[in-house]
Parts: sequence; structure tokens; C-alpha cells
Amino acid sequence: MELQIQDLVASLRKDGIEAANREAEAIISEAKKKADEIITAARAEADSEKEKAEKDIAILKENAKIGADQAQRDAVLSFKAAVQREFEKILSAKVKENLSGKAMASLIKAAVSDEDMGKFTVEVSEASEEIMSELAAEIKNGLCIRPTKGVKAGFRLASRDGSGYFDCSDEEVMQMLAPYFRKIDF
Repeated sequence: MELQIQDLVASLRKDGIEAANREAEAIISEAKKKADEIITAARAEADSEKEKAEKDIAILKENAKIGADQAQRDAVLSFKAAVQREFEKILSAKVKENLSGKAMASLIKAAVSDEDMGKFTVEVSEASEEIMSELAAEIKNGLCIRPTKGVKAGFRLASRDGSGYFDCSDEEVMQMLAPYFRKIDF
């Protein structure tokens, strides 16, 4: 009987161990299956995040390129505008410099040549001695020279009857010449 009890105990032990081993294997198998699912899901999420990050990087790169192109264009436009302003300053200074004295008297003479001097008034910033002496013959023939605040340099030749005028002031000459200096391309 003792042998039978030992066989029974051994049999129970063996059945219990086998059942425990089967249960352990099922638990391990289930755990591996869940681990594989978790890893697969994590890889899918990582791939999705990586793809999203790559798209975001591509968008940021494109925006940076567009921003750099815009900044470059703005810099060129700003440079062109600065150069244009400097050209206009130089041109304005040269026009003012050359619309005085004998040069201005020569222009006035050319404008009124073959005309009735009594019909015109020359408006200047200042009726200097040099201008008056250069235009003495025209003044004797009726040309009127009048200083005016509206002319800083150069002159305006106005018809005394108010029908029109010829503007040869520094500002007007500058406006006439400026288009020839505005074509600055890079």
C-alpha cells in the first residue's frame, strides 16, 4: 500500500507538474504574443511618427527656402532703392550746380530767342548780378526777371498773360532726367 500511495503521490505530482508546465507554457506563449503585438504596435507608431516628422521637416525646409528667397529679393530691392536714391541725390546736386550763372543765362537766352521779350517773365530764386549782366540785352528788350520762392535753382519762363510757362527749375529738370537713371537691373 505504501507503494501505491507513493505511486499515487508521484502520479499526482507528475500530473500537477505537467499541468503547471502546460499552464506556464500557455502563459509564456500568451506573454510572447502580447509582447509581439506591443512591439508591432510600437514600431507602427514609431514609423508613423517618423513619417510625420519627415513631412514636417520637408515643410520647414520649404518654408525656410521660401523665406530665404524672399529675404534675398527684399535685400536686392532695398539695395536697388538705396542706389537709386544716391543716383538721384547726385543728379539733383549736379542739376542745381549747372543751373546757375552763365549756364542758366544761356538756357534763358535759348528759350526766349526769336520771341518778343516783353511777353515773358523769368522767375529765379535770386536775381544775381551775374544773371542780370548776362541777360542785359534781353532785359533792355522787355524781359522781366523776378525772384520767387517757388524756384530753388534754375528758372521758370512764364508768359505774362498767364497762358503758360516753361519750367526749367532744378526739380523739373531732375524729373525729366530721372527716368534715364531709373533702369537699374541686377
